[in-house]
Amino acid sequence: MTWLKHLDYNINLKFMKIQILIFLSLLASSLAAQQRDSRIREYISPVRIVWQQNSELIQGSDNLLLQGNGQSDLTNRSICKLTSTMNQHPAILLDFGKELQGGLQIVTGMPISQKPVTVRIRFGESVSEAMCDIDGKNGATNDHAMRDFMIRLPWLGVLEVGNSGFRFARIDLVNDTTELHLKEVRAISTFRDIPYKGSFCCNDERLNKIWETGAYTVHLNMQEYLWDGVKRDRLVWVGDLHPEVMTVNTVFGYNEVVPKSLDLARDITPLPQWMSGISSYSIWWLLIQRDWFYYQGDIAYLQEQKTYLTDLLRLLISKVNEDGIEQLDGNRFLDWPSSTNPQAIHAGLQALMVLAMKAGNELCSILNEPELADECLSTMKKMIKAAPKVSEPFFNSSIAPDAPGSKQAASLLAIAGLMKPQKADTEYLSVNGANGFSTFYGYYMLCAMAAANNYQGALDIIREYWGAMLDLGATTFWEDFDINWLPNASRIDELVPEGKKDIHKDYGAYCYKGFRHSLCHGWASGPTSWLSKYVLGVHVTKPGCREIEIKPHLGDLEWVEGTFPTPYGIIKIRHEKQHGGKIKSQIKAPEEIKIIKK
Repeated sequence: MTWLKHLDYNINLKFMKIQILIFLSLLASSLAAQQRDSRIREYISPVRIVWQQNSELIQGSDNLLLQGNGQSDLTNRSICKLTSTMNQHPAILLDFGKELQGGLQIVTGMPISQKPVTVRIRFGESVSEAMCDIDGKNGATNDHAMRDFMIRLPWLGVLEVGNSGFRFARIDLVNDTTELHLKEVRAISTFRDIPYKGSFCCNDERLNKIWETGAYTVHLNMQEYLWDGVKRDRLVWVGDLHPEVMTVNTVFGYNEVVPKSLDLARDITPLPQWMSGISSYSIWWLLIQRDWFYYQGDIAYLQEQKTYLTDLLRLLISKVNEDGIEQLDGNRFLDWPSSTNPQAIHAGLQALMVLAMKAGNELCSILNEPELADECLSTMKKMIKAAPKVSEPFFNSSIAPDAPGSKQAASLLAIAGLMKPQKADTEYLSVNGANGFSTFYGYYMLCAMAAANNYQGALDIIREYWGAMLDLGATTFWEDFDINWLPNASRIDELVPEGKKDIHKDYGAYCYKGFRHSLCHGWASGPTSWLSKYVLGVHVTKPGCREIEIKPHLGDLEWVEGTFPTPYGIIKIRHEKQHGGKIKSQIKAPEEIKIIKK
C-alpha cells in the first residue's frame, strides 16, 4: 500500500500547487486593480510669520521657519511654545510662500502634560481667508475641502491633516491653561513630479512671470484628475478643461491626467445627457479631443472615443433646426460673467456649434466615418449661412459694447469665422481695454484679437489684466477677476490695512462670492498657451505635431525664446527683432517634424 500513499501524496502536492497558483493569480489581479498614486509629496517650511495673537504667550516662533525633518525627538530644542490661560488663547498665522495643494504636517514636542492638545486649523488662499470664520455671509466655506476644523495633536508625535488649496495656515490653541510645543509645522505639497518641457522667456519679465504662473496654476490642478481648482471646484468640469489642456500641451506635453479626465466625463455622462448638465461642455469635450489628437497624435486613444464621439455629433446635429439655428437645451452657458446675457449666450453657442461641426468633420474623416463627416460639413455650412440671424440682433442691440457677455460672444464668433475678427476686435474686444475680460474666456478673447492681427493689444491686456493679479500678491491665477476691483484694493498676502478694500472678501459674484472665490483656477491659464502660440509662434498644423508652422509676433518685444514639447521631442526656438522690424529666427526641431517658417 506504500505506492498508494505515495500516489495520494503526489495528488495532494499537485492540488496544493494548483491552489497556490490560483492564489498568486488572484493576488496579482488584486494588486493590478489597486490604484497607485502617481503624485509625490514635498515638505515646505513656512517662509514668514504673518501675525500672532497674544504674542506674549508665544515663545520661539522663529523656530518654525527652520528647515524641519518631520521627526519628533527627546531634546525638545528649537521649539515654539504656545501657552494659553483661561481667557487668552494664542494663535499664529504662517505663510508658505506660494499657493499649493495638500495639507499640514505638525510635529510636537513634550510639554509637562502628556495629554493631547486641541487646536483649530484654518487654511487660506489669502491672509484674510485664513483669518476668517465661516459665518454664512462672507462666502467662507468647507465646500469640496475642509479648510476650517478642530484636531487633537499628540504629545511628542507627528500628525498630518488637511487636503485643500492654500498658501496660509492659522493655528489657534483652543484648550485653556495648556502648553503646546510645536517643533515643526510644514506644508505637505502634493503634486505630479513632471518636467516643464515647454518654456517661454522674453525681454519683458512681467510676461515671463505671467507665463510661469499660468503653467504653475494648471500644474497644481493636475491631481488625481485635472481639476478646475484646488480649494473649491476640485472637480472635472469639461468646458473648463479646454484652456487647461492647451496649457498642458504647451508646458508638459502628454500627461495621463488629460485622457483620464476626459474618459471620466464620458463614462459618467451617458448620451443624451450633457456633460455637467451643460450643452456647451459636451461641445468642449469634442473640441478637446480634436486638439489633444493634433498635439499628441494618439490615434489609438481617438479610436477608443469613436462610439461616444460619433453619437455625440449626431445628438448635436439634431439640435440644429432647418434654418441652421442652434437649439441646444440643458443649461445654456458660456461663462459666469456672460450668464445673464441670453443674446450673448445664443450667439456664442451658435459659434461653438460651428466649431464642433468643423472638428467633427475632421475627426470623422480620420475615424473612417465619411457619411457623418459629410453631415457635419453640411450642418456647418448651414449654420454659417444662418449666422447673421444670430449675431446681428445681439450686436445691434442696446447692450453696451463692454457689457458682460459682449466680449465672450464676439470672441467665439470671430474664432468660428462668423464675424470678421477686425470687427470683433475694434467694436468689442479692444473697447475699454481689459474691462469686460474674464479669466476663463479671456483666452478666447486673446485668440480672437490675434485673428484680427492685434497682437500688441493682446500683449497689453495680458500685462494689465493677468499682471494685476500678480501685483496683488497672487502666485496662481484666479477663478475670476474684474479690473474694476483694483481701486483701493489690498494685497492677498497681507492683513487688510485700515481703509483698504479686501479684494478676496468684498468681491466675486454668482457661485464665487467672497471667500468662496477660488484663487487657483486652471481655466485662468490662457496667456501661457497664447504666448507660446502667437508670440513664440508655434502653430500645430498636422496631427501629432508632424507639421508645425512658426509664425512669431513680437509686438513691442525685442526678443523671445523658448521650447515646445512634441511627441518626437523638444523644439527650441529663438526670435530676435532686427533693425527695421525684421525677425531673425533660430529653430531646432526633431527630424520627424516638418517646420514651416512664416
